[in-house]
Amino acid sequence: MEIIPSSPSFPTGLRVHPVRLVLGIIALIGIVVVLFSMIFGFVSIPTNSLGLKLRFGAYLKTETPGLSYALPYVDEIIIIPTQRLLKLEFGFATRNTTNIFQGDADPSDTETMITGDLNTALVPWVVQYRIIDPKMYLFGAREPEKTLRDLSESVMREVIGDRTVDEVLTIGRHDIETSALDRLIILCGEYGLGLQIQQVQLATVRPPSVVQAAFNEVNQSQQEKQTAINQAWAVYNDAVPNARGQAKGREKQAEAYAFRRTNQAKGDADKFNLLLAEYRKAPEATRRRLYLESMEAIMPALQKKVIVDDSIKGILQTLPLGQPEETKGVR
Repeated sequence: MEIIPSSPSFPTGLRVHPVRLVLGIIALIGIVVVLFSMIFGFVSIPTNSLGLKLRFGAYLKTETPGLSYALPYVDEIIIIPTQRLLKLEFGFATRNTTNIFQGDADPSDTETMITGDLNTALVPWVVQYRIIDPKMYLFGAREPEKTLRDLSESVMREVIGDRTVDEVLTIGRHDIETSALDRLIILCGEYGLGLQIQQVQLATVRPPSVVQAAFNEVNQSQQEKQTAINQAWAVYNDAVPNARGQAKGREKQAEAYAFRRTNQAKGDADKFNLLLAEYRKAPEATRRRLYLESMEAIMPALQKKVIVDDSIKGILQTLPLGQPEETKGVR
């Protein structure tokens, strides 16, 4: 005889319908998913950046600064710093800086360049840029910073190769920066990097260490030459204006002398005309008056006076009455 155990008996109030159990599990999973997405789905975009929202890797839209939401494992928001000034360094590297793309593996090799006259110069430089088109920046090129670095190095070597070593080390700095900037702007547009080049700036350009001493001697001689030129110009600027001033003074003196003599001659001529008119009216009286006026002007200037008169047979020497001390010993 076989004994079959009876099924356990459950209280009627504790029985759960299978459909409700499944719905409850689904609801619980949904609550967990919602909570998970609420916690991990929000992304904060800084004020100097834009967010590119991707859905399954494809571009969806651009998010503005603030709090944005993305479905976990479905959407992705990539933050692009559009308002930040970024830069690339060539020939040197500044560590622990967040706005620099650290990609120069061998700075010494990067800064070594051949000039147009087949000399060598060490040319470090910096390229400053901004991201102006986030979508193009993200999808236009695989590695935009690496592409920009390669373009910058190519352009700089081309520009340096068109100039002599003296231009590179001395007077051609501004021209090199301008030429490299213009060329780099054109190439960035052609390659579709979504970048705007702000500035190309040379650092301390110098010759290689093996020729540094000779270059310093050349610089010193050029400085001494410039110093001598400046001193010569200083002497010139001091002597020439002084000579011009003296010449101008002599010219003014001559003009004043000519003006004075001309006026004096005109006055003498007018005086003579007036005397002539009086002489014609009374010749004898005018002649005597002129004689007496002339004697009045001449006699005080004479030290010794001799008066000659037709009535006196001899010559009488008169004494200078105004100076008694000079008459001592005279008989």
